[in-house]
Amino acid sequence: MDVYGIEKLSLVDYDGFVAATVFTGRCNFRCPFCHNAALVTDCDGLSVTSEKEIFDYLKKRKGIIEGVCVTGGEPTLNKDLPEFCEKLKNIGLSVKVDSNGTNPVMLKTLAENGLADYFAIDVKNDRKNYAAIIGLDKFDVSNVEKTVEFLINGKTPYEFRTTLIAQFHDENNLIEIGKWINGADKYFLQKFKSGDNCLAPDGLSPVSDENAVKLLNAVKPFVKKASLRGYDLSG
Repeated sequence: MDVYGIEKLSLVDYDGFVAATVFTGRCNFRCPFCHNAALVTDCDGLSVTSEKEIFDYLKKRKGIIEGVCVTGGEPTLNKDLPEFCEKLKNIGLSVKVDSNGTNPVMLKTLAENGLADYFAIDVKNDRKNYAAIIGLDKFDVSNVEKTVEFLINGKTPYEFRTTLIAQFHDENNLIEIGKWINGADKYFLQKFKSGDNCLAPDGLSPVSDENAVKLLNAVKPFVKKASLRGYDLSG
């Protein structure tokens, strides 16, 4: 599987694990707030990190690295993702897969064969407003719906998450998302942070701390656990 980089040590990408993060390339979305723009639009201009280099490092750091987060881009676009995850499992590592949820067949394959221990699925917006936030003219959400249903009714641990954008998300949107993922185990509302690596950040801004709390309270009745991520409300 083509990998376009590895973060060799992360304490934030896989909750509860000292992890490494590997980045796959290409994506079927064009979310303007994406922080890995080059992986979406310019894979051909990026160097590939060989699997040998990745696994040599992971084996060398065995006992320190406990898990691997496979992110992107969109990992499930890679047909050999199951084989890659199996290699990770075979050296005793826990595997987390980040996904936009558009390939429920792949996610089901990973789950049912014990090749992924945790899924993090981005639910971009409510169904009615999905296309706009992912940078497409139109979008059929049926595969994302299948992914949501499979995970809520399945056995593999998971989380849903939404990056809050002031121009896209209000209380009505979040209530509709809550209804959609009703009964979910975990749901995180993440703070948007603009930067040079974003795909098209112009005109986008984060939801304020105050409004983020309101949106959090709007979704809490629908899920077992909901919390903010990236917001500092200590003050």
